[in-house]
Amino acid sequence: MLSRLFPHPVLSLTLTIVWLALVNKVTLGNLFLGAVFGVTIPVLTAPYWPNRPTLRAPLMALEYVFIVLWDIIVANVVVAAIVLFKRNDAIHSRWVVVPLDLTSAEAITVLAGTVTMTPGTVSTTLAADGSALLVHALHTDDPDEVRDHIKSRYERRLKEIFG
Repeated sequence: MLSRLFPHPVLSLTLTIVWLALVNKVTLGNLFLGAVFGVTIPVLTAPYWPNRPTLRAPLMALEYVFIVLWDIIVANVVVAAIVLFKRNDAIHSRWVVVPLDLTSAEAITVLAGTVTMTPGTVSTTLAADGSALLVHALHTDDPDEVRDHIKSRYERRLKEIFG
């Protein structure tokens, strides 16, 4: 019964928190409406999620969020320095192919989103078989370093989170 009411408990909690953030005011009414959204939307969309992902390490997922937030802050500073202080001919944009060990569509999506959210890199294409991600780096002298950084900093953690 509980799994029918909360088919995606993490999504329910996330929707409630996002609603409270959107209205920017925590009141009993807003909390109630957020909870209604948090219960109703997952129940209505549950049939479209036949193979929902499982988080094998939820605490590691929280750690991952903080690592990505930190990397976004650092990358903003780095990109600002590149844009403000490097001459155009000194900027070395590169395409980098990142071979993937991830097999879960959800984990690959999180990785591609992470790369795109981090300033200075954009994930552009996923290989048809899901074996590689094409990433554009704003500035790098060593594309292999970019690839290794993505694999060790993000993909390794996502493999542990999604199993």
